[in-house]
Amino acid sequence: MRDRRITDYVFPVSVSRKVKATYPNLDAAQVRMVMKGLREYFLISAAAGGRMVSMPSKAVDVAWHEFIICTRAYQKFCQAVFGRFLHHTPSEAMRRPTMAQDGIKRAWRLSCGRENIDPRRPDRLPLLFAIDERLQIADGYRYALDCSQKGNVAYGDIYCASHIGCGGGCAGWSTDADSGCSSDSGCGGGCGGGGD
Repeated sequence: MRDRRITDYVFPVSVSRKVKATYPNLDAAQVRMVMKGLREYFLISAAAGGRMVSMPSKAVDVAWHEFIICTRAYQKFCQAVFGRFLHHTPSEAMRRPTMAQDGIKRAWRLSCGRENIDPRRPDRLPLLFAIDERLQIADGYRYALDCSQKGNVAYGDIYCASHIGCGGGCAGWSTDADSGCSSDSGCGGGCGGGGD
């Protein structure tokens, strides 16, 4: 029922307009892909059971920001889907340093699960982790499946999915990492939503 509320929800038109205004190079199909990413983010946030889920995409985060400022619609959506307001918290404002890392690992695990990808041995990136690269978002987060071979990625701005999943952006609140992985890997994501 909750997932259906997310998949059937019609976002305010201002959300897709803001995405297009922020990224004018995107065509209509690409803007729809960003909106699909926003829907995916809400689906994994709902599946997280109130734990923090980091936002792995800058483009999807733009859509989320715009939805939030449609205050009445966003509040009503959150109440119907989550039973509470899903706060958007910058990683810098999180209560402990590992929260964003825990949240990106949770986002990875839940996104992989939704797309039938083994999170420890992925053969592809889930949409939320692939979208910024796919759409050539200049300031977007970049993820690579395997960073173990030198030369596979440009250093400094690409995160390793293999490190996130413990295999070969914004976030909300969490009380555990629930991945069993170390929190010392560099993780993408800037902000997100969640609860205690």
